[in-house]
Amino acid sequence: MSNKRTHRRRILVASAAGLVLLLGVGSYATASAANPWRDRGGRGAERPTPVQTTTPAATAAADTEVTLPPANGQFDYQIGGAYTPVAAVKIVDRDREAKPASGKYNICYVNAFQTQPSEADFWTGSHDDLLLKTADGDYVEDSEWGEFLLDTSTEAKRKALAAVVGEWIDGCAAAGFDAVEPDNLDTYTRSDDLLSKDDNVAFAALLAERAHDAGLAIAQKNTAELDQSDAKAAGFDFAIAEECQVWKECDAYTDIYGDQVYEIEYTDNGQAAYTKACASQGKEISVILRDRKVVPSGKSAYRYQSC
Repeated sequence: MSNKRTHRRRILVASAAGLVLLLGVGSYATASAANPWRDRGGRGAERPTPVQTTTPAATAAADTEVTLPPANGQFDYQIGGAYTPVAAVKIVDRDREAKPASGKYNICYVNAFQTQPSEADFWTGSHDDLLLKTADGDYVEDSEWGEFLLDTSTEAKRKALAAVVGEWIDGCAAAGFDAVEPDNLDTYTRSDDLLSKDDNVAFAALLAERAHDAGLAIAQKNTAELDQSDAKAAGFDFAIAEECQVWKECDAYTDIYGDQVYEIEYTDNGQAAYTKACASQGKEISVILRDRKVVPSGKSAYRYQSC
């Protein structure tokens, strides 16, 4: 399992004046009931009491309420291994195979646009036709992480992929998570033009529908190239942004999601970006500093700070 870095994305998005959408703690409703995948240990935390609000993904009619993460709530990114967060933390992000943190708002990490290295055999076996390939039939790989890209280029493949990833999303709901973080939305930027932004936005919309049906909010992960129209089409509710201070793109997220952006800066970039992020937007959004491998507390490489 790996955290995905924004340093490979150097396309910056200009802030769109007048598109700021301020969000508060709360929920909105979507149609359909939850469809649990399997029981993975019961609920780890009680969901906060929903409060009605509006998000880019809000729909008109609804039966299922989706709870949003606390606006500017202290965040902890634990996808490299679960551990007990400090008491002040309100929001915890963990891998889909981990249990939710008791008493916190829990986000479930799902590698939704690429393959986890440990799951390569699963994909190259029964789902080989859903992996992106070159004209020569070679898998298109994110070589930095040793992960194959999923092929979102046609409606049929997007639906087939959503059936697979959708079971994982249902599993997050059954385990007691409150939201899902589908990673690698930006695969189209490293697909040698075999995928487009529209392909991935369309796939994200299927994942958002599945998440909302299961009672989960859904995050836009990185991908500052998306504008408000893209975010609305995809159905995202909030954003998780890695290194947006380093790449000067934090406004691309706050212009859409207001104070429901959760920013992660990394220690291997030095302290300056984190310090500047705290000064620039630390009072408006949650900003944390983590070690690059996001290892559990107790490990020598562990680092965690919050503005």
